[in-house]
Amino acid sequence: MSKKSDTSKRYTAEFKRDAVGLVHSSGRTVTEVARELGVSSEGLRGWVKQAAIDRGEGPAGALSTAEREELVRLRRKVREQEQTIEVLGKATAFFAQQKTK
Repeated sequence: MSKKSDTSKRYTAEFKRDAVGLVHSSGRTVTEVARELGVSSEGLRGWVKQAAIDRGEGPAGALSTAEREELVRLRRKVREQEQTIEVLGKATAFFAQQKTK
């Protein structure tokens, strides 16, 4: 995953939804709408693509926004559990060593 720069802007879900709606309803290109809104054309293009995926119109295997959020949540949970297992393993080794003394 790429890291966002410190100067990147965060846009609300409502703003993104409205921007995508403007692209669809205006008949203008993504670049024109992006310029009008003051956002990156590549960013807006990504929002339009993700909106299509969320509507079930994306390529096979593409993750919806909800699926992406769940994946992030599950990866975080796995990472936390791995850290817990590591701590418990170290504690077990410590107490096993103490018992033999």
